[in-house]
Amino acid sequence: MALFQEFQKTTQHLSKQRQPHDDESPILSAEGLSLRYESGAALEGVTFELRAGDRLAVVGPNGAGKSTLFKIIAGVLPPTEGHVYIFGNAPRGHICIAYISQRSQVDWSFPVTVADVVMMGRVGQMGLFRNPKAGDWDLVHWALEVVGMTHLSKRQISQLSGGQQQRMFIARALAQEAELMLMDEPLTGLDINSQEEVFRILDDLKERHVTVLVSLHDLKIAAQRFDQVMLLSQRMLGIGTPGGVLTPENLLAAYGGHLHLVPTENGALALGDTCCGDGEE
Repeated sequence: MALFQEFQKTTQHLSKQRQPHDDESPILSAEGLSLRYESGAALEGVTFELRAGDRLAVVGPNGAGKSTLFKIIAGVLPPTEGHVYIFGNAPRGHICIAYISQRSQVDWSFPVTVADVVMMGRVGQMGLFRNPKAGDWDLVHWALEVVGMTHLSKRQISQLSGGQQQRMFIARALAQEAELMLMDEPLTGLDINSQEEVFRILDDLKERHVTVLVSLHDLKIAAQRFDQVMLLSQRMLGIGTPGGVLTPENLLAAYGGHLHLVPTENGALALGDTCCGDGEE
């Protein structure tokens, strides 16, 4: 999918009438979310809520419904059943939501610069087909500074490393002034240094009270780097602290025979299914 097409698909709600915020409501509330196809259920009865500044890792095997959940929250996919509320209102029309899709779904040969992509995050504030003003460019430059990419602003996106690609999309969300970021497999294919840079930015976002949902395959990273974890396998098997959610019983229910539990002094270590494919989650 070309970069601009991907952007249009995941931000099509930005040109609609903007939804108001009820500051007394949770930033995100999901009630009984289900999505069913003729071939079966992609998601079944998922209910949870998050407050401003929360950081949640969503883990589960391939085909667990992680990407599906994110797209429903972003307003890209309508659920078969259930409701999503952003600050007490439906998700479509909220310019405060940024959906950062898997990098494998983007055509990186699209001829735009890093600054061009980050400016795409301003569409919801500027309106479609309007030229950016000085204030918009100020926000773009600020966002690039936050992710450490000011020196790469004029570089073609085809020349970026995987870690730089991910940081560029985070900068786009920052330029959008997003209060809720949905990051779909942001660590896939990144080396350790690039992963650490992403976590540095996530720590910065937490200080700014930005709410972040991150889908992951690596259970160890989820347990070590996140205070809250959701275990998903079409239905939600648990949400809460890593120790309370990633129990042997829950992990076996999610992964079945693809998971091996190895006893250690600190409890059971889960091994298996920590890699991911490029398909729908």
